[in-house]
Amino acid sequence: MPDAAFTERRLAGQTCIVTGAASGIGRAIARLFARHGAQVVVADVSETVLEGGAPTVATILEDGGQAIFRHTDVSDEAAVRALVDTTVERFGRLDVMVNNACIRHARRLTEMDRGDWDRMMAVNLTGVFLCCREAARQMLTQEIRDEARGRIVNLSSQHGMIAAPEDIAYGVSKAGIAYLTQQIAADYAADHIICNAVAPGKIVTGQGGRLLDEAVLDRARRRTPWPRFGRPDDVANAALFLASAEASYITGINLMVDGGWMAA
Repeated sequence: MPDAAFTERRLAGQTCIVTGAASGIGRAIARLFARHGAQVVVADVSETVLEGGAPTVATILEDGGQAIFRHTDVSDEAAVRALVDTTVERFGRLDVMVNNACIRHARRLTEMDRGDWDRMMAVNLTGVFLCCREAARQMLTQEIRDEARGRIVNLSSQHGMIAAPEDIAYGVSKAGIAYLTQQIAADYAADHIICNAVAPGKIVTGQGGRLLDEAVLDRARRRTPWPRFGRPDDVANAALFLASAEASYITGINLMVDGGWMAA
């Protein structure tokens, strides 16, 4: 992308944590935030890029941005607390928390083991709760800048509003994120903490597995009015808007980035 597109950097001097930023959508968000002037903390359980390529931090540094990696299991309360503490110690404050980390284990209700359910909820929903809580605790101590003490952007899904076929735990976790987002927005608006969600539709990340299952792809083609699937940058652009001062009067929304899926 031409440097001219970033002459007016929307996150200049801000510090942002992006969870699950080693690969896919999180990687795209981290790279875009860095190009817009943010100091990015890439939080993940590994630096390996699932779709291939150089690690996210290395790519950001090569592009002239600022980033560090912090190994973090978002389901671990102590690890999340350490993530926020390390970020503030290094950069002085936390302006934006992006909660993207997520796992999948597609099963129908009757085929879902309790252990797999618990692990999905621990990462996908409890992990978001923990990250939101620690971020908000830090943000409450900060001075207001651009009308906010801090901004939280959660990654939900259209499958928090409609069925995720044969993937019950994923859909339930994403529905919880959508509600959690609204609750935080309402409870902390008076404290100048902004909380929104981005709900992607079918996004092609270059990763394999069920994401490339032909039955899944065929259903997504039939459900998506726009003549292509989404790309990670489509979601990153929406996250950037919600993380920026341009969205200072927007809080509690679940922004669809789905090519019209939910409108059809």
